[in-house]
Amino acid sequence: MSDAPTLPTTGREWHLLSRPVGWPKPEDFALVDAEVRAPGDGQVLVRNAYLSVDPYMRGRMSAAKSYVAPFELGKVMQGGAVGEVVASNAEGIAVGDHVLHFFGWREYAVVDAKNAVTVDPGAAPLSAYLGVLGMTGLTAYAGLLRTAAFKEGDSVFVSGAAGAVGSQVGQIAKLKGASRVIGSAGSDEKVKLLVEEYGFDAAFNYRNGSVSEQLRDAAPDGIDVYFDNVGGDHLEAAIGSLNRDGRIAVCGMISVYNNTRPEPGPKNLARLIQTRGRIEGFLVGDHYDLQPQFVREVGPWVRSGELKYRETVVEGIENNLEAFLGVLRGDNTGKMIVKL
Repeated sequence: MSDAPTLPTTGREWHLLSRPVGWPKPEDFALVDAEVRAPGDGQVLVRNAYLSVDPYMRGRMSAAKSYVAPFELGKVMQGGAVGEVVASNAEGIAVGDHVLHFFGWREYAVVDAKNAVTVDPGAAPLSAYLGVLGMTGLTAYAGLLRTAAFKEGDSVFVSGAAGAVGSQVGQIAKLKGASRVIGSAGSDEKVKLLVEEYGFDAAFNYRNGSVSEQLRDAAPDGIDVYFDNVGGDHLEAAIGSLNRDGRIAVCGMISVYNNTRPEPGPKNLARLIQTRGRIEGFLVGDHYDLQPQFVREVGPWVRSGELKYRETVVEGIENNLEAFLGVLRGDNTGKMIVKL
C-alpha cells in the first residue's frame, strides 16, 4: 500500500432506519459513526469531498421492485460522490488522485478500483463531476446522441428543460448544430432562463395552455427529436409534432410518478406509423462506456463557458438529509450538491 497520512478510525455516514411512507421524515434516517477500514486488494480509500442527492433516491428508499435495488435497512445509503484517494491498494490509482464513484452519503468510502473513475480537478471543479460532467450530464449526452441518434440539423424538443438533465440536452443539441431547440418548463421564470441563459430558440410554460398547441407554435415545421422527462400530455404533443423518421428518447415521466392509478397512454400512437417514428426508453447505467468520450467532448465546453450550468451547494455531511429533502421540495436551482 502506498504511504499515506494517518487516517481517522471512524467517519460519519447516513443509514436508512425505516422505509418512508409518503414524505420522508427525519426519524427514518440516522447519521452514525462507522469504522474506516484500510482498502483491500484492488481497492482505494476515498475521502469524499462532494456528495450528490437526487430524486431517484426516493425510489430506492421503498421496497418496491424497480430497475435498481432498494437501500437496505440499517445500512449506509449510496449515491454519487467525488473525492480524494487517501490510501490505495490498487494498480493505476495513486494517493492524491481524485475519483468519481457511487458510495456517497458518507465521509469515507472503500471503493473497488474497477468502480472508480479518475477525474481531473484541474479540468473542471470537482463538483461538476456529479452534475454537468457526471451522471446528470452523461444522461443528457447518451440519451440525445445515442438513444435519439441526434444529427446536425435536427429540430429538438425537450420537456423538463430547466432541470439539470433537460437544460444540458438543449445546450448540447445547440452546440452540435441543431436547427432549432424548444423547451418546456413550469414557470415563466424558467422559460426566461431557457432562452436567455441556456440559448434555447424557444420555450413555453406548459401551465399556460395546451402543450400541443404551444409546441406547434414554437416548432411550426415539426420536430425530429423529443427528449422526454415528463410523459403524459408532453409525449402526446411530441408525437403530434413528430416529423418523418422522428425519434423519441424516454428518460423520465415525472408527470405520472405519483399517480395512484395507471395513466392512459397517448391517444395518437398510430401517428408513429405515418411518421415511421421511434420511441425508446433508456437508463444511463447502460451507457457508461461513453463516459470518457463524454468528458473529452463536454469538458472543454464547460471550461469555456459555452455550456452553462447551475449548482446549489449545501455544506456538511450533517445536512445531507436536508439537502435531499430540498430536492424533493424543489428548493434547488440546478444540481443539488453537498460539500463535505
